[in-house]
Amino acid sequence: MKYKNAAEVLPPELIGQIQEYIQGAFLYIPKKEKQAHRAVTEYRIELDKRNLRIYKMHLEGMTNGQLAQNFSLAQSSIRRILIGQRKRYEMMCGKIQSLLWQWNLQQQRITQIHPSVWQIGEDHVLKVYDQPESLNRNIMINTHLERMGIPVGRLIPTVEGADYAVDGDAYYLVSEKLPGSNLISLKFGGKTAEAMGSIIARLHLAFESLEEQVSLWDNSLLDEMNGWVRDRFEETGFAHISREDFDLVVRNLASSYEKLPFGLIHRDVHFGNFLFHNKKFSGYIDFDLTQRNIRVFDLCYFSLSVLSEKEKFE
Repeated sequence: MKYKNAAEVLPPELIGQIQEYIQGAFLYIPKKEKQAHRAVTEYRIELDKRNLRIYKMHLEGMTNGQLAQNFSLAQSSIRRILIGQRKRYEMMCGKIQSLLWQWNLQQQRITQIHPSVWQIGEDHVLKVYDQPESLNRNIMINTHLERMGIPVGRLIPTVEGADYAVDGDAYYLVSEKLPGSNLISLKFGGKTAEAMGSIIARLHLAFESLEEQVSLWDNSLLDEMNGWVRDRFEETGFAHISREDFDLVVRNLASSYEKLPFGLIHRDVHFGNFLFHNKKFSGYIDFDLTQRNIRVFDLCYFSLSVLSEKEKFE
């Protein structure tokens, strides 16, 4: 690599600015191609996230036509994405099959129902974790709610009595499968929004009685709005909401934040985590994100999921 004197190739004013940061040392200036490569890499990451979301919604019951409309893609593109995602997860099915003896379920059929969840036979569900914190949080909340008679899937220990199995960096948790399906895969009309409000309220009442029994971290929606949420909107140039409207929302939230009820919340309230059987609520799932925060968060998150999935209610 050839070194050049900056004074020979850069204008004096630019050298003066650089000297504010570094002096008397070699400085490598990357080629433009490197920057372009980084942009391509970031674009690829965003595409992978989008494709994973498409696959997740497909597993939850959305048709190719609905996916094409939601993501503004041709149905042929949706099919290609789904084929690629299926190949990506076929290897995981083999891994799971080799571990099922730990629950004496090795003869059962495996069906993927979520990027990290598989149905085992007709009566069990296996979930894969890569973070022990989320795993332990789900175990703790699920166990307490089951003892209270709240409809959640009973956790199944391994044949050796462990709460879960470990293989490499992955953790495997098995529970009983609750009856029913989520609302994404059901044509559930009527007063759905009102019913969901009652269902969320029932869970919050159960959470109130757990406040003294479980220890979870305190979170702040206001801090998140001023932190990563704002950063995300900055990255997209406030494409979905103007900066002025976003700032107004944050100011209004801040003005009443201390008055809002605070406690345990589900934190991931969308149709995929609430099950219905014969048009009646049958159970709650997925407490990986449960935390202490303002309770209205769950209602707001549910409302946003309604808008984002373009569900229609009577």
